This record gives sequence, structure tokens and C-alpha cells, in this order.
Amino acid sequence: MSAAPGHEVTDVPTGPKGLAAGRLGLAGSTALGIASTSPAYSLAATLGLVIAACGPQTPIVMVLAFVPMLVIAIAYRELNAYLPDCGTTFTWVSRAFGRRTGWMSGWAMALAGIIVLANLAQVAGQYLWLLIAPDAAGNTWLVTGTGVAFIAAMTWVNRRGIEIGQRLQWAMTLVQYAGLAVFAAVAIPALAGGTAPGAASPSPDWFNPFTVADGHALWYGILLSLFIYWGWDTCLALNEETKDPRTTPGRAAVLSSVILMGTYVVLAVLVTALTGARSGDDVVDVLHDVSAAVMGPWAPVVLVAVLVSATASTLTTILPTARGTLSMAVQGALPEAFARVHPRFLTPSFSTTVVGVSAVGYFVVMTAISADLLADSIAAISLFIAVYYALTGFACAWLFRRDARGPRQWLNRVILPLAGAVIMTVALIASAVDLADPASGATSVFGMGGGLVIGLVALAAGIPLMAVWYARRRRPATVGT
Repeated sequence: MSAAPGHEVTDVPTGPKGLAAGRLGLAGSTALGIASTSPAYSLAATLGLVIAACGPQTPIVMVLAFVPMLVIAIAYRELNAYLPDCGTTFTWVSRAFGRRTGWMSGWAMALAGIIVLANLAQVAGQYLWLLIAPDAAGNTWLVTGTGVAFIAAMTWVNRRGIEIGQRLQWAMTLVQYAGLAVFAAVAIPALAGGTAPGAASPSPDWFNPFTVADGHALWYGILLSLFIYWGWDTCLALNEETKDPRTTPGRAAVLSSVILMGTYVVLAVLVTALTGARSGDDVVDVLHDVSAAVMGPWAPVVLVAVLVSATASTLTTILPTARGTLSMAVQGALPEAFARVHPRFLTPSFSTTVVGVSAVGYFVVMTAISADLLADSIAAISLFIAVYYALTGFACAWLFRRDARGPRQWLNRVILPLAGAVIMTVALIASAVDLADPASGATSVFGMGGGLVIGLVALAAGIPLMAVWYARRRRPATVGT
């Protein structure tokens, strides 16, 4: 391990955990980062809302939202070079600010992973039935049962080893991008030939943020787009299973985020043009709508891309969450059972199973209580992401504040991570304010939006869990028991 900065708040024991070392290269790690972000699904879920808010300026919104994600990716890269550990944010924040703050960052990361798995499973189940029997896609429990099957299958794949997961991810990433490429190959000639009804011609003004009449709409669009880049940090959670773990995961994280930005901007230009560059319209499932309009009988290709995208992200979301809890257990922040590694497959078997079971339980229980409550809990994911990304950025700046040498290190290790952390903190506050509006979601509690209440309660639930666990660890064993 490289020489550590000499100003850590606490010493965090790290080291090999028995995972399959050296199995991922740069290409495989990058593919996992892209797949975990789920670009086709993210576009299907978010692009219509951004177009409704920002109209023709949607492409520049995608670029602006990329900037804070890029600087946080740089912070991850620098921290990984200093201390490669599959616990990522938990380990680094613990090293900078102490175990309790680190525990809460790990808790926020786990919450985001488990809750988004429920959403991904729901989307995968719905899109599967849209493909094979559209009338059945409205059957809540059929979709839920199908989603549970997806989670179970991906949990099994993750337990079987990183190699099978990597091969499956390569296949699903290729299928996903092939579907988006087919859409682009049809859309571009339709726009160029003027055969797309109601379409608008792309303009340089689409990349000028100052042409947005409503500043609040611009900020809202950036906030929506910010979190569609989430997921590239899977590369870092697999650092102990990657060749050259100090450099390859960080490069893969930055590379995958850049590829995602290019994908989002190109698709944003095409879809914005096909919708006529109009803001204010109710175009929630805009990718499906425009593909059906311009692709005709080929439109199911986009459905397949979204289905595969959600499935791929289900697989990759389990990976970092399970490895995060594995690392927490190795470092004494969770019960020892979470540190178990399968002797044959070299995967965190217990942690992987717990993540899968937790996601299934959450999905089924929330669906049974209220589909609206499930939707609002998914909206709260932005709070969890902003918390642990901000803490990671602050941790990077803090750990290297005395050891950065030269302008380049100061930029990459202190200035950019600090800027990213501040932006994420602002995004956290803005998301909370937005979710506080009772009209922001499908439910309201005590005059506030259900998404904010669920998010705050879920985050706060980590405090007593942490306190009970650390109190139990300090309690001396009783003789004779």
C-alpha cells in the first residue's frame, strides 16, 4: 500500500478479503460501470421529464449534469490509488472523519442500492410483459413476481463468480447499445430527410444554457439529469478483483462516465428534435413514444434495450452493495457473517444473498402496502446518492489537504473533489426542498412529500442500528455463557 497521508482521523484496517483478484481488466471494468448506470433505462425514465422542463436546452443540461459527476469520479480515482478497498466510500470516509461518519456513508450507499433494485426489477418485469403480452403489463402482481425472479436470478449469478457476471454484462451492454444504435440509425435519416412529423432541426442554441427562459427549470433539469450518471462507482467497488487495482478501477470510472455523457447527449439531441423541442409537454415515456413514431415495426428494439438495461443494472447494483457490506464486516462495522467469501467462487456469498433478499423483501412489502409509496421511495434515492458522494468528495479533499504536491495534485485531489462535494451538498438540499413539496410525489405525510419523509426516515434508521452494533462490540463477553 502506498504511503498514507499522515493526518487520518482514524486508522481503518484494510487488506485482501479473499475475493478473486485480477479477474477484471480495463475494458471489463468499464463495461460494468456503464451497465450499472443503465443508460437505456435511465433515458427512458428521465429524458421526458427533462425535455418537459427545459425543452431544446436538454442537451446542454446533460453536459452540465455530467460535470459534478466527473469531478466526483476523479475523487474516487485518487482515493482508490491511495487506498484500494472494496468498501470504497465507507473505508475512505472512515479514514477521514471516523467510523461513525463512514458507517453512515456506507448505510446511504446500501439504501440506494437496495431500493433501486426494487425499481429496476419492476421495470424489467413490466418491459418483459410489454414485449410478450402488453395487456399483462398492467397486472401489478404478475410484474412484481417477474421482478422478484429477475432479482433472484441476478443474485445467483453474482454468487457464482465475477467471471460469469462479466461475460453476461458484456453481452447485455452490447445488446443495450445495439438497440440505441438502431434507434439512432433510423432517427438521424428521418430528421435529415424531414420525414419525422413535427420534428425540429437541432440548433447550436441547444447547447447554450443562457437561452433557457426559466432559471428554475434549468436547475430542475440538471438535478434530474445529475443522478442518471450514478452507477459508475461499481468499478471502484470491484477494485480488489481488478488487474492493477490502484489504477485500473479509477480509469474505468472516469472512462465509463465520459462514455455515458456522450451517449446521453447524442440521444438527448435526437429525442429533443423528434419531440419538436417543446417544453411543458407530458412526455414521461418519451423514448418509447418517439421510437414508436419513427421506427414503426422496429420499435420493440428500444423496448428490448430498456429491458436489457434494467436487467444489467440489477446484476451490477448487487455487486457494489454486497462488497460494501463485506468490507464493513471485515472492518468490524457489521456482523462477521457479512465477511464470508465463498470458498469456490470467491464472492461475498452471505452479503450477496442478504442484498438480494432485502431487495425482494422491500419490493414485495412496498408493493403490497402501496404502489405510490414504492414510487416515492424510489424518488428518495437521490438523497442517498448525494449524501455518500458528497462525503466521499469531502473525504478526498480532507485526506490530501496536507500532502498534495504541485498544481496537478492540488487540482485532482483537493480542489475538484471539494467542488464536487459542495455541488452534491447543494443537490442534496435542492432535492430535499423539491421532495418536501406535497405535490412532488404520489403521497404526502405531515404536509410533506412522501419521498422526503421516506428518505429522512431511512437515513435516520441507520443511526440506532450503528449505535446498537458498536455498543454490542464494546460490551465484554460474560464468562460461562
